[in-house]
Amino acid sequence: MGVVSSWDAVVVGAGAAGIFAARELGLTGAKVLVLEQGPELGRRQCPRCEADASCHGCVPCHLLSGWGGAGAFSDGKLSLSPQVGGFLPEFIAPQDLAGLLAEVDGVYRAHGAPAAVHGGDGDVFGSLGERARAADLTLVKNPVRHMGTDTCRQVLGSLFEQVAGMVQVRFGAACGEVLVEGGRCRGVRVAGERLSADAVILAPGRLGAAWVREVSAALGVPSRPNPVDIGVRVECPAPVLAEVTDALYEAKLLYTAPTFGDQVRTFCMNPGGEVVHESYRDCLTVNGHSYAAADGPATNFALLVKTEFTEPFDDPIAYGRSIARLANLLSGGVLVQRFADLAAGRRSTPERIRGAAIAPTLHGATPGDLAFVLPHRHLVDLTEMLHAVDAFCPGVTGPDTFLYGVEVKFYSNRLALDGSLQTPIAGLYGAGDGVGVSRGLMQASASGVWAARAMQGARR
Repeated sequence: MGVVSSWDAVVVGAGAAGIFAARELGLTGAKVLVLEQGPELGRRQCPRCEADASCHGCVPCHLLSGWGGAGAFSDGKLSLSPQVGGFLPEFIAPQDLAGLLAEVDGVYRAHGAPAAVHGGDGDVFGSLGERARAADLTLVKNPVRHMGTDTCRQVLGSLFEQVAGMVQVRFGAACGEVLVEGGRCRGVRVAGERLSADAVILAPGRLGAAWVREVSAALGVPSRPNPVDIGVRVECPAPVLAEVTDALYEAKLLYTAPTFGDQVRTFCMNPGGEVVHESYRDCLTVNGHSYAAADGPATNFALLVKTEFTEPFDDPIAYGRSIARLANLLSGGVLVQRFADLAAGRRSTPERIRGAAIAPTLHGATPGDLAFVLPHRHLVDLTEMLHAVDAFCPGVTGPDTFLYGVEVKFYSNRLALDGSLQTPIAGLYGAGDGVGVSRGLMQASASGVWAARAMQGARR
């Protein structure tokens, strides 16, 4: 049967949701264990970043797992709007969510997040919003606190010092099984060891989405697929977007592509930043980040098409992975193409890439043709939005713009959760990206706090 240990609560995952859940429980004096399959923050070193441009296929991926989760290597944006970064408005009343986000933001600031907030100037936003509407775009108001990848890791380090002083954190510990007896959660099993607990919070992050799906199926907990976002990472000279990024830091733009009526959006804009790999075990995708004082020659952002399925196919994550793997197959990793070459119906070559005014910030990307990777529908959607963004910020479709493929956002299956983020199994809660309720640092963190408080209320 293995060694048995007993806890008031077990938190699975040490990303934003898990950290804030553990912190909340720790403040009450509860006996809490955090399980994290990756390493501690100081040991999270990607060999691709350290030595060369190729992905080494590390399991688990140090960019996505370990203390801080994927957020540790993210751009560190704290989106302060309740309408951005997840689905919590479907679970939490507006006034409660607004207060919760403000509280979470206060915790980040107390641990070193900067005071400056971008995008809060109503006059500037109004002027840019009118320009966006003239290009058939919707500019979403989203005040954002930008930490940067470097400051984000410092903040996470400070949080670790506080949380590890209150709860036990076990690294290199992948949760294998959730234990349920008599219709109630009784703990988890890790490498043959039974860890008894009054309650469990599942917060494994986006990398743990497949595991959550397996666990929920085994326990009979209903779930439904969230849409998958499929697209490219766009990189252009920083001056092209400087007017917008200087005012807002990040422009969140929504667009309905006219040919197919699909929803397309920008995501994760990084002024002066870099494009990076993102590994999901069986496929390699791209992402972007920037540092607190980023001053690189290029700005990058994602352009994503919302993709949903009904019957008989209901696995958008598998669909997104298949497209990513096709890009990996053709390029040996990540594919890069000048937009001018895509528009001209030709592949990019190393010579054509070198002809641009800037160099790709993702070293090792292979010049090629995205038309051999992305479905026609996606290509049309993305091209139409790029022209709309160019009308908003002239130069986006210029000869110096690169497209990296592919970028896929795997939004996990949404577990059946009630207003307290508890599953139909008593004592089993969910929080963060891995259970499909968030897709950003702020709402992931807030969901961890909300689930922890609900758990504490249930124990009283």
